[in-house]
Amino acid sequence: VRKVNGTIVECNTAYGGKRSSTAAHMQAAKDHGFLDIARVDIMDAEGEFHLPVKDREHLQYDIVGDHLKNYDFMINLAHFKGHAMGGFGGVLKNQSIGVASAAGKAYIHSAGKTQDVSKVWDNLGEQDAFLESMAASAQAVADYFGDKILYINVMNNLSIDCDCDAHPHDPEMKDIGILASLDPVALDQACLDLVHAVQPSEGNNSKPLIERIKSRNGQHTVDHAERIGLGTRKYELKELEPQQTV
Repeated sequence: VRKVNGTIVECNTAYGGKRSSTAAHMQAAKDHGFLDIARVDIMDAEGEFHLPVKDREHLQYDIVGDHLKNYDFMINLAHFKGHAMGGFGGVLKNQSIGVASAAGKAYIHSAGKTQDVSKVWDNLGEQDAFLESMAASAQAVADYFGDKILYINVMNNLSIDCDCDAHPHDPEMKDIGILASLDPVALDQACLDLVHAVQPSEGNNSKPLIERIKSRNGQHTVDHAERIGLGTRKYELKELEPQQTV
């Protein structure tokens, strides 16, 4: 954020907790030290607007925080990890659920059934429909910014649970590294492949995370994102040597 004079952006959640209201959300950001390093903007604090979606099988539009209009580029910085609902979370989930307003989060989770955060858990979409809704809404944000998005996945603290979980399972894998791309589909696919490539050993057990991803059909999000034209699952890994600093 210092390098690009950036703003840390968030939207309120569709569930209870410390990020479900703007005031509490800003306090959580302050408590974690984010206000000490950059501006923080809760993008749906003053409303929301609709982005068009290409894939309208489940969603008619994507509902995002109104303050998204204030920005002309995005660095999508995600922590790659498991997730209780999506199987895994990376840049695709970050760009769909993360940029969506509270109502937008409800709309995606319910695969178009409701925008009411008080009714979302009674109207959850069928699993693959939910995953496809994430891909569709991620594409809507990508179309909004055009080629002005950089995608980064940080593959450390690889728990089977998301950071949004109040009591996440302890990580059982060693850190893998940091990956970046201009293609979110290629990036999430590369991270999935790296997880599957781990040879389980003492202190580096990839089996729980792989099982979490499989049990939620998490691969389907990436497959559908490619199918609707958001990106490609084909990639080439290029390892960068650390730069010496003077």
